[in-house]
Amino acid sequence: MKRETAGDRVFLSLNFVFLLLAMAVVAYPLLFVLSASVSDPDAVYRGEVWLLPRGLTLEGYGRVFENREIWTGYRNTVLYTCLGTLINLAVTLPCAYALSRRDLVGRNPITILFTFTMFFSGGIIPTYLVVDGLGLRNRIWAMVLPNAAAMWYILIARTYMQNNIPDSLREAAFLDGSSNTWFFLRVVMPLSAPIVAVLALFYGVQHWNAYFNALIYISRRELFPLQLILREILVINDMGGSAMMTVESAEAMARMARVAELVKYAVMIVSSLPVLIAYPFIQKYFTKGVMVGAIKG
Repeated sequence: MKRETAGDRVFLSLNFVFLLLAMAVVAYPLLFVLSASVSDPDAVYRGEVWLLPRGLTLEGYGRVFENREIWTGYRNTVLYTCLGTLINLAVTLPCAYALSRRDLVGRNPITILFTFTMFFSGGIIPTYLVVDGLGLRNRIWAMVLPNAAAMWYILIARTYMQNNIPDSLREAAFLDGSSNTWFFLRVVMPLSAPIVAVLALFYGVQHWNAYFNALIYISRRELFPLQLILREILVINDMGGSAMMTVESAEAMARMARVAELVKYAVMIVSSLPVLIAYPFIQKYFTKGVMVGAIKG
């Protein structure tokens, strides 16, 4: 076993310090928001909350969850995330497999044409006109169909299949009478389980955090996703405080401002909690996705 030199020890020590600082930079905002969301609003307003909560209270969460639209937003977001991710995978994986086949006629021009869309798009107005013309406005499909596939993820999946599904395996399957569809479903998909998990994870996080499409295409409140509901809660709190300035005392208005700040932190936790809980169990797939994306093919 090779002995560590003095330079190696210095390098490893500096790496450890750097990673420790990076962890602190990432973890501190999360811990502060969590502590502020369960702290006394006066303590938060005075800047007394730095790391641990002061004066435990669940008032912020109570004000958030007393709104029934929160639960409707959760239901809609779960629906959009699950349905949208399934559609994304149903479009991305067959497309990636087709582009990974070296015998596909016109594979390079098709790839270049698809890649072009990564740099240039029609813009918001033409996209809105297309969605409206297809009758997707105020329907759940407006949240899942306009972004049915991302070319970057198609390239990642194509690279994975090129490097992990050998041509000899396909030739052997075809000699046994396999069709392209059977080979894709029964051979390629099981062997591509890691990249399927990566894509499902990336697409799922995007759908969970999506709100822009809803802001443009959805006006029916019963179809609002969670992110749009939480945005409205923050806006209403701010506007409510401004409207009451002329009829409430300065002390009451200061209290309202502090509570609004508490609600803001509670909203952050409510919207991020599912992803924060799931991340420790699936973070290995993020690493896998980075490694796959680093391979050029």
